[in-house]
Amino acid sequence: MTLDYDIIVIGGGHAGCEAAAAAARLGSRTLLLTMDMTKMASMSCNPAVGGVAKGQIVREIDALGGEMGRITDRTAVQFRMLNKSKGAAMWSPRAQCDKTRFSEEWRHTLENIWNLYIWQDAATELLFDTPAASANETHPDSTPANNPEKGSGKRPSVRGVRTRMGVEFSCRAVILTAGTFLDGMMHCGAAHAEGGRAGDAASHGITESLRKMGFETGRMKTGTPARLDARTINFEVLEPQYGDENPGKFSFSPETEPVKDQMPCFLVYTSPEVHAILRTGFDRSPLFNGTIHGIGPRYCPSIEDKLRTFADKDQHQLFLEPEGRSTNEYYLNGFSSSLPWEVQWEALHRIEGLEDLHIFRPGYAIEYDYFPPTQLYHSLETKLVSGLYFAGQVNGTTGYEEAAAQGLMAGINAHRALKGEEPIVLKRDEAYIGVLIDDLVTKGVDEPYRMFTSRAEYRILLRQDNADLRLTPLGYKIGLISEKRYAHFVRKNSLVESLVAFAREQSVKAAEINDYLKSVGQEPLSQGRKLYDILMRNNVTFESLQKVLPKLRRFIEKQEIDAEVIEEAEIQIKYKGYIEREKFIADKLRRLENIRIPEDFDFFSMNSLTIEARQKLNRIRPKTIGQASRIPGVSPADVNVLLVKFGR
Repeated sequence: MTLDYDIIVIGGGHAGCEAAAAAARLGSRTLLLTMDMTKMASMSCNPAVGGVAKGQIVREIDALGGEMGRITDRTAVQFRMLNKSKGAAMWSPRAQCDKTRFSEEWRHTLENIWNLYIWQDAATELLFDTPAASANETHPDSTPANNPEKGSGKRPSVRGVRTRMGVEFSCRAVILTAGTFLDGMMHCGAAHAEGGRAGDAASHGITESLRKMGFETGRMKTGTPARLDARTINFEVLEPQYGDENPGKFSFSPETEPVKDQMPCFLVYTSPEVHAILRTGFDRSPLFNGTIHGIGPRYCPSIEDKLRTFADKDQHQLFLEPEGRSTNEYYLNGFSSSLPWEVQWEALHRIEGLEDLHIFRPGYAIEYDYFPPTQLYHSLETKLVSGLYFAGQVNGTTGYEEAAAQGLMAGINAHRALKGEEPIVLKRDEAYIGVLIDDLVTKGVDEPYRMFTSRAEYRILLRQDNADLRLTPLGYKIGLISEKRYAHFVRKNSLVESLVAFAREQSVKAAEINDYLKSVGQEPLSQGRKLYDILMRNNVTFESLQKVLPKLRRFIEKQEIDAEVIEEAEIQIKYKGYIEREKFIADKLRRLENIRIPEDFDFFSMNSLTIEARQKLNRIRPKTIGQASRIPGVSPADVNVLLVKFGR
């Protein structure tokens, strides 16, 4: 037992677990501080991983060597690929999980990582060295403008953590991933109580420590619905929603398998009667009467928010989701609420199929502290304090997937900083994770941030199917992808290339293919064409072509090409033009990322910039003109001024 560590991670949620696992696996002696070891990466809200854009993030986490995808595969009870009717850029995997097993798998994983230690306790204070006492080098991005109170240009550095039990741990870096626990307050009607989630205490002291160091803080709000007892639900009258007939999986690793024996979800609907009952509690809603001051998530509104925003709608669709194979607990997705429990109870009983309902607990809202993420570098290290990293909901995000991605990157970069290595910063055309972090540190947040495909300029490049092709070489290079996993990746990549090459080289006669083309609604050929050209047509697939082209079938069988390889090759062929166009645009815009701005530049000296631009640029301190161009309030005219100044 030691009280001295390289890295301390505060919080055992999705961000904390990924951060601790990555840092320890890379070689840093890591301590994970959590208030409850039985709730590692707890699914505090819905029991699912992935979804639109979120599924892409999980596949990226897996491609880099993170754990979320593999643990999801091992604990899934249903898998669906969303948006299959749309283009490949929109396909998004989503899995329902057994929430208890998910947490247990995470704990098992963490307890078996060499160099990772766990301490069950609450962190109450961060300990710092002042600039005068610090032996650390000045951070390359540290300037008086970043920290006006420290005119020397040197930043304070973190040196340890003090806990509720009175233990003082020392370290060289801290990753704060406290989720909704910082001064958390739960609301249900007029009742309110301190807590990070139902059954768990709030965390106090950390926010105060950071305010004293000059950090800006704010309050955000999220919520969760009632949990229902399946024994009192009439499933016979509900519409089932099944998983995919041939389910996929999240992880690119050959060590996990698709889910078997899938459990269905169910659709239910509100009604005018349900809405009328809910409205009787609006005057007691902490969301409407001023009790809650935190900013809530616009894209995951409470049921009372829906009724106010969409007052003309007679019904809202809800989803009943199983919380596991060995429990009767169901999650009612879409019915998040902080209304008085009796109003929730009465309204739920008016929903078809729930007339005899028993609830395990009502829905509630929770307020918590967060720190505006413009106070961070792209490495997720804070600008004010050296060696201190923020990840997850403390940065103003919402969602397990967004939190896990930040935790992974913070763990990687904290370790690399201690080794004197450059941070890993993913670009916007490399990963949704790059979009996420760049949005946070460049634009900030005015509501809980949730990832959508529309936030990414390069959706065709950032597909869920090619996350391994984009990021696994990097994961291998930094040390999170094993030799065995990398060999599997190399083989898959080689097979994709060989199948695409086969399609380019193989000629197909009109007589061989015309009957097939007519059957899929395509014009017949007047002369032979390359297989590659035929595959670019709508409704033409490798799978169906194997039935009419024996050469193709024999090639696939001989090479032992699986469905994942076939899908990737087919997407590369069908979307070739779009992919090349986006790459061209990305390369063109990347030039702005190569034009650096001196770290100590005084933006207020440039009178040709607008006042708003000068203020925003001086506060955020962009490293490049590319980053400056994405700051809200910096106009194209301001960017041109910067190009004239620095572009030469």
